[in-house]
Amino acid sequence: MTTTFTPDKFQQRRQGIGDRKFASDDNAIMKQINDIHVPDGRDFDVKPLLHIVENILIRTTTTTALTPALPGIPQGSAQVQLDGLEEKTLHDASGDMIDLLAYTINKISCELSCKCTSGGDAHATAVAVFHMVSNYSWDAKLVLALAAFATTYGEFWLVAHLYPTNSLAKSVAILKQLPDMLERPDFLKPKFEALINLIRVMVDVAKCIVQFKDLPPHYITPEIPPMAEATAHIPTAVYWTVRGIVACASQITSLIGMGHHEYTSSTMDAWELSGFAHKVSNIIGHLQSQLNLCWQHINDRKQIEAYMLLVRLFETPHADNIKILRALIFVKDDHPPLYDGFSRTKVSLDVLRRRNVLLFISELQVPNDELFILEQMYLESRENPTRPESQYEVVWIPVVDRFTPRTAEINRQFETQKEIMPWYSVDQLSSIDQVVIKYIKETWGFNKKPLLVVLDPQGRVVNNNAIHMMWIWGSTAFPFSSMREEELWKEETWTMELLADSIDPRIPIWITEKRFICLFGGEDMVWIRKFCFLAKSVANKAGINLEMLYVGKSNPREKVRKIHAIIAQDKLSHALPDPHLVWFFWIRLESMWYSKVQHGKTVEDDHIMQQIVTMLSFDGSDQGWVVFGKGPTEMAKAKGEDIVKCLSDFDVWRNNAVNKGFLNALSDYLRDIHTPHHCNRLILPGAAANPERVVCAECGRPMEKFVMYRCCTD
Repeated sequence: MTTTFTPDKFQQRRQGIGDRKFASDDNAIMKQINDIHVPDGRDFDVKPLLHIVENILIRTTTTTALTPALPGIPQGSAQVQLDGLEEKTLHDASGDMIDLLAYTINKISCELSCKCTSGGDAHATAVAVFHMVSNYSWDAKLVLALAAFATTYGEFWLVAHLYPTNSLAKSVAILKQLPDMLERPDFLKPKFEALINLIRVMVDVAKCIVQFKDLPPHYITPEIPPMAEATAHIPTAVYWTVRGIVACASQITSLIGMGHHEYTSSTMDAWELSGFAHKVSNIIGHLQSQLNLCWQHINDRKQIEAYMLLVRLFETPHADNIKILRALIFVKDDHPPLYDGFSRTKVSLDVLRRRNVLLFISELQVPNDELFILEQMYLESRENPTRPESQYEVVWIPVVDRFTPRTAEINRQFETQKEIMPWYSVDQLSSIDQVVIKYIKETWGFNKKPLLVVLDPQGRVVNNNAIHMMWIWGSTAFPFSSMREEELWKEETWTMELLADSIDPRIPIWITEKRFICLFGGEDMVWIRKFCFLAKSVANKAGINLEMLYVGKSNPREKVRKIHAIIAQDKLSHALPDPHLVWFFWIRLESMWYSKVQHGKTVEDDHIMQQIVTMLSFDGSDQGWVVFGKGPTEMAKAKGEDIVKCLSDFDVWRNNAVNKGFLNALSDYLRDIHTPHHCNRLILPGAAANPERVVCAECGRPMEKFVMYRCCTD
């Protein structure tokens, strides 16, 4: 005699898990469930069992060689995921653990089959399951319940798969009245789709809860807010997932003996399952967000720990610099972490052992000006590598923050930049950890503008940023220490040699030949023409050899480039052959200013500082300016309007020029026509070294401080 479900019996089953499941008072339910929770301290790693469960449930919800193409099962799902699960299952499965848990799993499975077959109340069935696992932790409760359901679900699909070809399976299917369902699967498609969706969400909940248990206690404790929030929410997640298991088990049980007249209920069953899936999805969404916050907290703690280790490492003496370099540049599996830009080969950190190392730190896109000038200085130092001032190596450290995705375009930019540098670079962007970037920013003060951090042969930092020294003195500043910087300043006076001899190879020759040199700048082409005409005319009248060189503005934009072209075409004066050199002239002045500020010098107590500020004020004005010099010491300077008047009045001070010398007479007349009225501007790029108080180089009064934002597009 064949047993079938009658409509009344089916309706009774539906009422047990009907709409009232979502109308229940969650607080009352959870109080009941928490009262049942009496863990006895037994604890085991549920991951091996979860891998087995996942292997069963994922395989039976994916069309493979194991399961035929039945309704709701996605076609052509990735075999790789299944193979990975099987490998993990075989690797993790523990026979002893399964032996201990098999009885409990079978007991829960029987409870689900019995209660679901008899149409019992879903909540009561869930409570019965919780009683069976009352002594286990919350993650174990859920995994055991899933394992019990997976047993029934897996058996069902084994029969479904083997039914067409295996006589034993066919006989079992007949007793369960499955042939009709298997031969007309489209009627049950909505139910299977909803069932499979719910199963996958429940597995995700279990995996998420297990991940909470595996969080490293060294970095996160129960009272941390996201952990506390998740811990309070996990019992609710486990309860509603078990309710979902009961609902799924009821659907599988209802397929036994299902007749044609019961197919019409498939859509309503699908609604029920979808409702559970929606609720459980909301639960896992909340848990996952808390898990993400937990990992963020853990990563923050790890970053702090790694950062402090790096700080202590730099405070500790070392025999050589390798330990420091390994901390800064990650070495993976003995893969050579450096790229030699000269030989185009990958090399190990040993090439830097006991060498003075200059870390060239910049953003991924290195400014062309900095790169061009630094490259010239580096190549010059390599021409005679035995010189004491050539005993250093440069390593490029690109700074890419964690919010910048490592796209193909980013990697292409990195590879392109790496190839054009003649020194060493890190071979991969991943070689620079975010902790190192944090240290570079917070300890060495990196903020977009390139740095040149100097490490001595023992890995000690001798200068947090020697780039100013490099711009002022080049490799002569070796070993780039603060002490060496002080020594170099003691040797300097304000001369044309200090101001400009490194920007053009003709200047040292002019200085040696004691020619009169005139540097001038500005963007007013009318003034430039007038000045050049007057200067040449006065030079002829005075009988002096005058060489004039246009040095533009600190931001050599298109307007300055056009002026360069006009000057060259009309032969008004000499001009720097490359825009990079215009930039270099002004960055050297800024570097002198920063260097002096770092050593506590001011306009009031340092003559060179006073001259530097005057030059930078010239650049900040809208008019032209000039600096005259002769030989190593004689200097005179003036604003555009003053020098034009002075040269126009040459006949007034011509005799004085004969008696006292051209530059002395020029300076005297400039003082005579000078008026106290002035409006000087000193514009400096934003930097941490900028002092709060700066005085005017012309009158000595404190200058007002403004913040300027500039965008120049020409």
